[in-house]
Formats: sequence, C-alpha cells, structure tokens
Amino acid sequence: MRAHTYCSYAKINLYLDVLKRRRDGYHNIETVFQTIDLCDRLTFEPGDGITLECDAVGLETGPGNLAYRAAALLRARTGVAQGVRIRLEKRIPIAAGLAGGSGNAATTLIALNALWGLGLVPSQLARLALELGSDIPYCLVGGTMAGTLRGEQLAPLPILPETWFVTLHPPLRLSTAAVYQSPHLVRNDARPFAGRTAAFRRVIRAIERGDVAPAVYNRMETAAFALHPELAQAKQRLLDAGCLAAAMSGSGPTLFGVCADESHARAVAAAEVLWPVRAVRSMPFSIQKQESAANP
Repeated sequence: MRAHTYCSYAKINLYLDVLKRRRDGYHNIETVFQTIDLCDRLTFEPGDGITLECDAVGLETGPGNLAYRAAALLRARTGVAQGVRIRLEKRIPIAAGLAGGSGNAATTLIALNALWGLGLVPSQLARLALELGSDIPYCLVGGTMAGTLRGEQLAPLPILPETWFVTLHPPLRLSTAAVYQSPHLVRNDARPFAGRTAAFRRVIRAIERGDVAPAVYNRMETAAFALHPELAQAKQRLLDAGCLAAAMSGSGPTLFGVCADESHARAVAAAEVLWPVRAVRSMPFSIQKQESAANP
C-alpha cells in the first residue's frame, strides 16, 4: 500500500477591504488572494477511523483541527467506511493569516476524494469546503483570485508573472475577533456596483496588468497595529529595506513585502534581523501531489 503526499501552500492577501457587517455576524470583504511557495506537507494512507499526527508542538490533532474536520465531514456526507492516517509536517506558521489550516483542510478534501475513490466533482468539494471555512474554497484552487462576500465568492484573475515577496513572521498572536471588533477598524461603507466597489475595480485592473505594488492594501492593519504597534514598525522596516509595497496578510500577524525579483527578495530578507523572514514566490496553484512512496 502506498502513502500519498501533498504540498499544501500558503496564501497572502494582496488586497483586503472590509465592508459592512452582515446579518449573520460576519463581514463582507473584498480581497485578492495569492498563493506563495511556503507549504505544509500532508501524507495520507489507509487507516482505522481518522488519526492525525503532526510534528508541530501544541497543534490540535483531534476534531478541532481543520484537516481532521475535513476528513470527518467527508466520511459523514458520503457514508464511506474507509479510514485514514494523516501525517502533517507543519512549515506554515500557525494562526498567522496565511491560511495554513484552511489549506490543510482543502488538501484533505482533495486527497481523500482520490484515496477513497469518491468521485466528487469540484463544485461538490467547494460546498463541503465552505462548511469548514470561508477561505477553504479558495484553497482548493489557489493562484490569483478575487474574493467577495465572506471571501468564498471567487473570480479567477490572470496568473501573475513570477513575483517575489518576503514574509515576516512576528512571534505573537492576533485574535481575528479582536481585530474585527476593534474601534480602530473603520469599515468601507462604499456601495458595490455590479458586485465590486470602485476601489476594488481599480485593484483588479492593476492586477490584470501584472502591477502588484499599487494593489497592496489591508484595511485591518489599523486595528491590528493599534493592538500591536510593533507590527507597524515591522512594516516600515520592510519598506525601508526596499520593498515596493508592504502589508499585513489577512487578520495578521504575518506581514509581506513585494520585491522586484528573487535577488531583491533575498537581500530584503537578509536585512531583517529581529523576526523570522522568508523569501517566497507566487504560485499558480495551492495543492500539489508529490511522488508516492511505498510504506516501509
């Protein structure tokens, strides 16, 4: 019996605007998702029930883990009797605004659809993904995409030419709820036209030209920086080091900077001495199957 291994890539939000609060308590957003080549590795093999092992200390490996929940949801909805053993090699920082857990869940849906021979089509997987989280439908596909509503209404954008970034990983936690509830978060009250605000349409046009830097923005920064002023200082360090633009990803705390090319990204990364930093590039997809290996 062979084990099947997948790379589950991280995302950044090149652009993120927060619109009105919805009746269900969530917020509508406008965002541009972009996959980057920072990844976790997940290995799947037949097992009894569902078990998840992880090399990251302190990460939940039971029903609170999104990959575990994805496997359980798939079993429950399809009635499949097969089980799975999942091994997770964690390289994407946890709770960092990079959709590491969401990507793991999306990868689990795709891997188990194949491993268990379920034959579910993409639209069926997307519906299951949305039950697990707002950005998991995006993580099924990846690349460069516009997201609206809670982020689940997706529209593909032209694939970026290879673009290099640095990602800066602060050693702190930010509560998404605290950011959304902050009095410093001033929501955009502009009314969308044909589903998009004027600002978002301008961003889309820039992305379509392959011009990333003018599109970089995150409305949630004001609230996050009020909670942790050192994040604002870190963003300024990226700009001072030569990044063409910089912003926070998602609700943070990860920051990223746009670079001119690979050598520029590595030079910017070398200039950061306070917090962990990586040079990464854009990716056109979010999940990649690796060569299968026979079990020992």
